[in-house]
Amino acid sequence: MPALRPVPVPRPIRALAAAAILGVLSLAPALAEEIVVSNYAQTTNGMPFAVAMEKGFFKEFKIDVTGILSSDGGGTTIRNLLGGKLAYGEAAVGAVVSAVQGGADLRIISGNVHTVAEFAWLVMPNSPVKSLKDIKGKKLGYTNPRSTSQALQVLMLEREKFQTADVELIRTGGFGAGLTALELGGIDVMVVADPLWTLNPGKFRIIAEATDVLPPLSNVVGVTTGEAARTKGDFIRGVIQARRKGVEYMIANVPESSRIIAKAYNLDAAVTEKVVNNLIASEKKGGIPYWGPGDLRLETMDNMIRAQKLVGALQGEADWSKLVDESFLPNDLKSKK
Repeated sequence: MPALRPVPVPRPIRALAAAAILGVLSLAPALAEEIVVSNYAQTTNGMPFAVAMEKGFFKEFKIDVTGILSSDGGGTTIRNLLGGKLAYGEAAVGAVVSAVQGGADLRIISGNVHTVAEFAWLVMPNSPVKSLKDIKGKKLGYTNPRSTSQALQVLMLEREKFQTADVELIRTGGFGAGLTALELGGIDVMVVADPLWTLNPGKFRIIAEATDVLPPLSNVVGVTTGEAARTKGDFIRGVIQARRKGVEYMIANVPESSRIIAKAYNLDAAVTEKVVNNLIASEKKGGIPYWGPGDLRLETMDNMIRAQKLVGALQGEADWSKLVDESFLPNDLKSKK
């Protein structure tokens, strides 16, 4: 039996096939990777990512975010970013500065949440504490040493012209544990992040919200590694743009966005909608949005660094000229120099 010989394919057909393959490839996202977001699906900072994922905004900007890793705080986020060799993370600015001081090669690439508007000071409904003016001699709860909640308590005392010796600051180990201590009478006042206080309507009484008593404090920033900044610029830009579109969509479509977030966060949609509306409205009080589009606001970052230094979470100063890289931001979000 004679050997089979390949049938030659005419050159025009080969060219058409190659063009078709290239066309299919051009439709696929250029890069696929996970990102890591501090307390994703737990606290409010990461909500725009849930919307961006559900609405396909990442793919719209030619990237494929295969998953959003969560963490229990900024330090863990940084370790996941470095250990997993990921290109994008969202973390507390203090955690980034601390890691850089420890030798990590990191860049702050976007300003994601500019305030701590999700925080409020709670008491029991029958408490004699009617406002922050009444806290002298009272027991104030915070989660853990060097935490944001401890820093907020210290800043609040400073603003209200109290000394730390005027109150008793008590570590609760967590927000949920703090609310339990409040119910049991172990503390008189607890500073809590939403959605916890919205989830418990009528159970506690708010005596102050963060936007009423504190300056704008940078909550979380976008961060990348030096290596990723050099090699994964398109992916980083895509994440920033997709998140920005997620923020814009949330503001324009609160009910639908709240349903998306509620599914990702395992929350009731009505509660989520109230939380989202509260945080959008917080801009009217302080003049600065909670969820920013990505613009970097050094004054809010300076405020948070000072707060972290007050509780011993940071030492020294932050050199923004070496830490901040605006090159991945859309032109309209870059600072005007």
